[in-house]
Amino acid sequence: MDELHHLGTQAEPLSDRALAELYPRRDRPWLRVNFVASLDGAVTVDGYSAGLSGTTDKRVFGLLRMVCDAVLVGAGTLRHEGYGPIRLDEPRRAWRRERGLPEYPTMVVVSGRLDLDPDSPVFAEAPTTPVVVTHRAAPAGRRAALDPVADVLAYGEHVVDLPAALTALHDRGLGQVLCEGGPHLLGSLTDADLVDELCLTVAPLLVGPGAGRITAGQPLSGTLRRLGLRHALRGADLLLLRYARPE
Repeated sequence: MDELHHLGTQAEPLSDRALAELYPRRDRPWLRVNFVASLDGAVTVDGYSAGLSGTTDKRVFGLLRMVCDAVLVGAGTLRHEGYGPIRLDEPRRAWRRERGLPEYPTMVVVSGRLDLDPDSPVFAEAPTTPVVVTHRAAPAGRRAALDPVADVLAYGEHVVDLPAALTALHDRGLGQVLCEGGPHLLGSLTDADLVDELCLTVAPLLVGPGAGRITAGQPLSGTLRRLGLRHALRGADLLLLRYARPE
C-alpha cells in the first residue's frame, strides 16, 4: 500500500478506512472537486494529467470515487483523457453496499455540443446508466443518438445551466458529486459559486511554461471564493490538500 501520513506527524500510515473518514460524505448536497497540479501550477505534462499522477495520488482518486454518488466531468476532458467506464474493486464496492449505496457511482458528462460517441466504452460498458447534461439548443440528432445509452438532461437555453443541472442530480439522489474536471468546467462551477470542496494534489515537479492551470474560462464575475484547509497529507514528496467551505 502506498503510504500516506498527516503532514508533520510520525503516526502510522493511513489505512483505506481511515483515509475514507478524511473525505466524508455530507448530510446535504455537496460538490467536491479533485485536481492534480505541479509545483509551478501546471495541470498537465505534454497535454495530459497522467504525467502528474502516481500510485499514491491514484489511491485517493479511487477512494473519492468510492464515497461519491456521481462523477462529474466535462466532455472535452472525457474525450482527451480517454475516460472509460467507472470501475471499483470489490472492497470499495463492499464499502458502498454496507452503506446502502449502489455499487458504482453514476458518470455525469457536461456537454454543450453533445460531441460524444455513444459507442465508446464510457457509455457502452457503463455499470450504471450515465447522465449527459446539456442545454436545450444542443443538436437534436446527437441527442437522439445518445438517448439509448444515457439519460440526457437539458438545462439552459444556449449554455448549460449548472445550478439547475446540479439541483436535478440532487433530486435523483445524487447528492454527493465529485467533479474531476476539466479546467473550463471548474471555472464555470467556481463562477456560479457551486464548489464546496477542492481536493488538490501537488506533484513534486516543475513543468515550466506552456501548460494551463486547473481552472480556465472567463474571469470571476463575483467575489472571490474562500475555502478553509481541512487537512494536509503527505505521500513521499506528494502533497494532498483538502479545502472546504466554512461550516
